[in-house]
Amino acid sequence: MNALDQQHYTATFLVDQTPEEVFNAINNVRGWWSQAIEGDTNRLGAEFTYHYQDVHRSTMKITEFVPGKKVVWHVVDNYFNFVKDKSEWTGTDVVFKIARKDDKTEVHFTHIGLVPAYECYDVCSNAWGSYITGSLRDLIATGKGHPNPIEDVVNQARQMSEQHYTTSFTVDQSPEEVFAAINNVRGWWSEEIDGSTDTLGAEFTVSHEDQHRSIQKITQLVPGEKIVWHVLDSQLTFVKETDEWTGTDIVFEISKKGDRTELHFTHVGLTPVFACYGDCSDAWGFYINDSLFNLITSGTGKPNAS
Repeated sequence: MNALDQQHYTATFLVDQTPEEVFNAINNVRGWWSQAIEGDTNRLGAEFTYHYQDVHRSTMKITEFVPGKKVVWHVVDNYFNFVKDKSEWTGTDVVFKIARKDDKTEVHFTHIGLVPAYECYDVCSNAWGSYITGSLRDLIATGKGHPNPIEDVVNQARQMSEQHYTTSFTVDQSPEEVFAAINNVRGWWSEEIDGSTDTLGAEFTVSHEDQHRSIQKITQLVPGEKIVWHVLDSQLTFVKETDEWTGTDIVFEISKKGDRTELHFTHVGLTPVFACYGDCSDAWGFYINDSLFNLITSGTGKPNAS
């Protein structure tokens, strides 16, 4: 195991209250994490479920319960809507350790298994930080916590799930000319294409050396206005999940802007949570803003150049 794998999320704070008071506050999960909890939260062997709208749902089982000393929850099941691996927390452990430190009580929190390699790490660590060192600490110290979602964190999670790659440019050519250039896929994306690229319902395969192979189906083809390709299958050899593109949609929207034509490109489903996002967004940036742009404006694109 490398050092990165060992960096489980952890947080610590001190309070004036006794270990027994701290223990009771931790087990009052509705008082500091969420009021939307079903099940017992203060009994060894009990299971409880947390959920917030469509963003996060998890089921915890209380596997250790030592009054005044320790509480452990095992994550039996989990669902996130904002990362590719929606079950990332499943199988991890949420641990609260309580100890006297001179005349104070220390709470040491660790989410064992929540490491920086997780797609959700930034969002989840920010959330735990607010709930543990903010809400739980206040519940212990003042008797009042701040349960339910932190809106900034929830918004961050929603943005992660909605940030499809997009780019746009304007040209002097007509919408019809832009439409024709897009459909000439061999002229701007790749010369290694099998199949028709300009017929509704057609399927074509794109290959780029040994790094990328994908099959697209043309699901919308509106002359001068819109083109949509649905990715039926994909193989990206440079990421762990080689089929990341599968099920996504590649959308070209064409419109008049004054006396110019705008092309708005979106790869729906290609979001920052994908391992390939950095490389794929860089590649699309070149092929759309450089190669396709040049094919439209000068008649010569740069296929296979990225």
